[in-house]
Amino acid sequence: MKYYVTVGTRSVEVELEDVVARLEAIPGTPLVRLHLGDEAWTVAAEQLEGEDGSGSGRWALLLEGERVEVGVTDARTRGVAQGASGAPAPTGETTVAAPMPGLVVRVLVAEGVHVEAGTGLVVLEAMKMENALRAPRTGTVRRVHVAQGQAVEKGAPLVTLEAGGSL
Repeated sequence: MKYYVTVGTRSVEVELEDVVARLEAIPGTPLVRLHLGDEAWTVAAEQLEGEDGSGSGRWALLLEGERVEVGVTDARTRGVAQGASGAPAPTGETTVAAPMPGLVVRVLVAEGVHVEAGTGLVVLEAMKMENALRAPRTGTVRRVHVAQGQAVEKGAPLVTLEAGGSL
């Protein structure tokens, strides 16, 4: 899965395929043990509030005596945020595709329905976790490509949206 990591003013795109990441709290302290593959670090971590009061994926980390603010966003969340950012709406069609192989648990929209950016479209179960896939922008559902209970491969089309208002 692709992530966007911001450290200070520097942003990098990170793609993780077969890396096992684990965060382990150290009871009674603000410390966590971060495991990435075969390596591990002890870090003081504090989750920062976003402008909207949410956890927001931003953290203050203290590592080797230096405080660093870090933001982490996955590709789907970034797409939704960009769709709701007030940037000019793209024209034409956008197809939301499966980010990984999985099972369609629920289809939350029907063809012809107007949706806002961030509206849930499909719930996909992968690796025993449910993932709500959301509209990357405002538009009208032109086509629902899947049905509840259907298995899909990574990249399979789920829902096609057309920019703009309702039918």
